Amino acid sequence: MNKIRKGDEVVVLTGKDKGRRGTVLQVFPDERVLVEGINIVKKHQKGNPGAGQPGGIIDRAMPVNVSNVMLWNPKAKKGDRVGFKVTDKGKKVRVFRSSGETVDI
Repeated sequence: MNKIRKGDEVVVLTGKDKGRRGTVLQVFPDERVLVEGINIVKKHQKGNPGAGQPGGIIDRAMPVNVSNVMLWNPKAKKGDRVGFKVTDKGKKVRVFRSSGETVDI
């Protein structure tokens, strides 16, 4: 079970986008996450007339390491660490470390 999943809102801890928030679009198996609007780079793309793709410079979001993002806690209004807890029914849930509240509702 991953601490950060697709659809989570995260805050960036380091780099040029430090302090910005975004939604996780994809989680890669090599511990990287693709966050919406974060780590935007310029990509020089060659045109393909057969596919109708124009050439030029496009903006593209690149993945960041999962250690450089932290799950956003809306009640505390800041990033928070995530832990795991087993409920009475035996289900494993994610919890915020600072308050002990469950992440998934």
